[in-house]
Amino acid sequence: MAAKLFALLMMLINLGLGTVNQYVEEMNLGGNLFLVNRDFPVSSDYVPQDLVKPDVAMTASNIKMREEAAHALEDMFRAAKDEKGYNLVAISGYRSYGQQTSIFNRKVKNVGRKAAMLLVAPPGTSEHQLGLAMDLGCKRNTSLTESFGKTEEGQWVAENCHRFGYIIRYKEEWTDITGYAFEPWHVRYVGVEHAARIHELDIPLEYYIAQLREAQYALIAAEME
Repeated sequence: MAAKLFALLMMLINLGLGTVNQYVEEMNLGGNLFLVNRDFPVSSDYVPQDLVKPDVAMTASNIKMREEAAHALEDMFRAAKDEKGYNLVAISGYRSYGQQTSIFNRKVKNVGRKAAMLLVAPPGTSEHQLGLAMDLGCKRNTSLTESFGKTEEGQWVAENCHRFGYIIRYKEEWTDITGYAFEPWHVRYVGVEHAARIHELDIPLEYYIAQLREAQYALIAAEME
């Protein structure tokens, strides 16, 4: 992992301060690289302003996400169908702070707080509130379980979602970093350029963000010498 992160850092530094600054701008709230987790929560009143309903198969009529991510999702669903005949299904997109509160409290009631913290994001710490995440299933599996990752559709998503700007956010081997159990159904939009790098290096978003900040600091320091 250390070698991957060093290679990423060097690549970013070579892009120059202007480009790295543009990437860092995307890390602000409303940007495609904004990081939300238990260490970096979002306020209870945050609602994206460009929520739209993706033109894809879905399990409910009110599923929405941010416009850029929605169009990319449509492209991914279309490619899955055209290339492999797979029928993906959107299950859960944008969730308000209040909705996440209800989901989290229900999970706590069912399994206890400790287990719930591993399985469901507490309110204010969910990527779904950003409008950049979507939970996926397929026609024969919409249960949001690890079994989706073993389906042909789930494997295709894992191997190809980066082509459309998405990443598998919570891999099994990253639990100690992300704080969450394996979720092969949860994809997060970051944009094609960033998704391609994250997929190639096979690193969590937390590490990618950290290297962007490190590259910016290094470039600023170099200019000040």
